[in-house]
Amino acid sequence: MAITIYNLVKEFGDPPTRIIHGLSFAIGDGDFLSISGRSGSGKSTLLYLISTLDKPTQGSIVIDGMDPAEMSVEALHHFRNTNIGFVFQFHYLLPELTALENVILPARNTGQHEAMHEDALTLLGEFGIEDKQNHLPSQMSGGEQQRVAIARALIMKPKYIFADEPTGNLDSVNGRIVMDLLTRVNRERGTTLVVVTHEPEYAKMAEREIFLVDGYIDQVTENTTVGA
Repeated sequence: MAITIYNLVKEFGDPPTRIIHGLSFAIGDGDFLSISGRSGSGKSTLLYLISTLDKPTQGSIVIDGMDPAEMSVEALHHFRNTNIGFVFQFHYLLPELTALENVILPARNTGQHEAMHEDALTLLGEFGIEDKQNHLPSQMSGGEQQRVAIARALIMKPKYIFADEPTGNLDSVNGRIVMDLLTRVNRERGTTLVVVTHEPEYAKMAEREIFLVDGYIDQVTENTTVGA
């Protein structure tokens, strides 16, 4: 398994309030997993733990044989930059950079931005927004900005994509476009995809759905008709 989660616990505050209660499961290479549940169920907290953006209070997360909690700050930063892409509800594009410059941004951290220029154009073309390459975020629609954010997440060819409510700020048409793009990335590139969503329709697009209730796994559904 690519990612193994064992007895995961997350608490906040003093006295501590437990948000995630001893969860254990695994995510295989190339899987598409959705995490769903009502507001406050712990969806985003769980995603941040799995994706190395936060550390558990108890338990362990092992990714490709490594425990992020045991990595140095420098090693963890390098691991994230080369293996993980993030997509959030809000696109977090830099307003002073063009679409193309925003896509290439992660490659600047490794000095590969010039070599990634053609790859970035290819991604924008695949997502139907190559004509927006020189536009600033303020000159693009919300759906176009989110597509740029997905291209940015993919530029380093990560093994994993973690998406937190990627359609939450979009209308239904653009939300479906974004989910179709993420699904295509999973199927065509073999990228392991974990998506948090409160939309039942989008959760069912995944091969497997974990439904949380108050920080516990209430149900795991295998969507065997996906891709049929």
